[in-house]
Amino acid sequence: MKKNAPYHEVRKITDIRDMIRGSVELYGDTPAFLWKNGTPDYKPISYKEFYEEVKALGTALYSMGFKDTRIAVSGPNSYRWALSYMTVACGLGTVVPIDKEINKEEFENIVKISETTLVLYDKKIAEKVADVPVEKICFDDIPEYIEKGKKLLADGNEDYLNVEIDPEKLASLIFTSGTTGVSKGVMLSQKNIAINLMGMCEMFYIGGDTFLSILPLHHVYECTCGFLCPLYRGCTIAYCEGIKHITKNMAEAKVSLMLTVPMVLELMWKRLWATAEKSGQAKKLRTGLKISNALRKIGIDKRKKLFKAIHDSFGGHLRVLIAGGAAANPEVMKGFNDLGFLTVQGYGLSECAPIAALNRNMYFKHDSAGLPLRDCTLDIVNVKDDGTGDIRYKGGNVMMGYYENPEATAEVLPGDGWFYTGDIGYLDKDGFLHITGRKKNVIVTSNGKNIFPEELEAYLARTPYVQESVVIGIMNNNKKDYDVIAGIMPNEDKFKEDFGDAVTDELIEKKLQEAVNYVNDQVQNYKHIDIMIVRKEGFPKNTSQKIKRYGLEELLMEDYKKKVIR
Repeated sequence: MKKNAPYHEVRKITDIRDMIRGSVELYGDTPAFLWKNGTPDYKPISYKEFYEEVKALGTALYSMGFKDTRIAVSGPNSYRWALSYMTVACGLGTVVPIDKEINKEEFENIVKISETTLVLYDKKIAEKVADVPVEKICFDDIPEYIEKGKKLLADGNEDYLNVEIDPEKLASLIFTSGTTGVSKGVMLSQKNIAINLMGMCEMFYIGGDTFLSILPLHHVYECTCGFLCPLYRGCTIAYCEGIKHITKNMAEAKVSLMLTVPMVLELMWKRLWATAEKSGQAKKLRTGLKISNALRKIGIDKRKKLFKAIHDSFGGHLRVLIAGGAAANPEVMKGFNDLGFLTVQGYGLSECAPIAALNRNMYFKHDSAGLPLRDCTLDIVNVKDDGTGDIRYKGGNVMMGYYENPEATAEVLPGDGWFYTGDIGYLDKDGFLHITGRKKNVIVTSNGKNIFPEELEAYLARTPYVQESVVIGIMNNNKKDYDVIAGIMPNEDKFKEDFGDAVTDELIEKKLQEAVNYVNDQVQNYKHIDIMIVRKEGFPKNTSQKIKRYGLEELLMEDYKKKVIR
């Protein structure tokens, strides 16, 4: 790996419209999107075709009075979601991406709070938007507005095309799907997003790739990194038909790059090895990995040839996996790299549009969240005895603030030039960021020691019989200190695979307790898990597949009391 490798060259952009116009000039006939739209095969839509529809839709909506306003976009990932977002960002005003999974009341509340004047939506959520008291246009009706816009353009109407884009102006208002029960409106400017696009592409080479879009587009991670970034770099975006169709869509679209989250990455890894075990190829695969790793030490790379069957199972073209949204298991990261897939992770927050740190394609560490973007700074303050401290960040991609919430804004942007992330971690000697936990989640013992739930959850995730887990602290009034509680959902597939019909509650309890014992052997005594609670169901999650930590104590309290009394 090249520690001092130069940054990749990128073209300068000032805003989202500047970005897409430049890409149309550079990549005009290249497919920007692959979309099935209910048909069996992917249909390519070129950069030129995409921008012609942006201009036409924008012209039609502008002529209807939607100018310098806020427009919501909601629905499953699709070409028309992307078209709607881009149309708003290129001259109508501010995009308000709304999670299609939130309930009707929340949806209406966001529309009201954000002062949205128009909702562009997918028919699958028609019932959810039915009573929203603003104008609404279904994605299915967009073609007729495009035709209207084309006629206006042909008649010389260039009002939408001539709108001046102010880089400092609000581009996107994102209501975060928080894990703490509190949703804030993150205000990102055109400049915030443009700086982030340039910064991440300087760090990590992307070009000529086909992305598979599997994560929700309303989330800033997928929106910036899996939608705007590929368009900036002349790539193609293929929309996945659903989690069950990932490998099929990979082959059909010849996917070379996929953004994912640790949960999906680990699921892929476990299925890969489960398939190898069932087919009797696991021993051969382990031997192949040993040979491959030995050859790589002397500069010989045969991974694609040695592991051709695995590459073929992912469509035959996959080269890069990028994980974000939470800390990924470094063993899984290394495992995919050893098989010939460049696999890295980054660190981002909605407030940073989102990337604050990223591992480079030529310089990375599997256990790290990465290096700060160029011209941006990561710093650790309030350092504790264990070397960890509060992570703060400075850069041009930091948000304008929280919408109509000056108190919350002041907490993270106190006016000293830094954004205080709320995360805890440290920088190693090479400047790589390592995140140990979320400040709000830390369990502080009576003697002042810090226990990071995320660390214990990461260890549990490495054990085969754990599907998912959460660790929290519950005050034990008898001890006058916290009990460290691990709520664990068993991996039913693994139990069935190993024990068949012999699976019992007692066996599950035994194997999960062994997992807890393994974790306790890895960490200091004060971090030990005191009580294990077996969950039959998974934990509530947001649409980014992060477990919602808000309300977990209440969720586990009844079982905790039974354990304590027992």
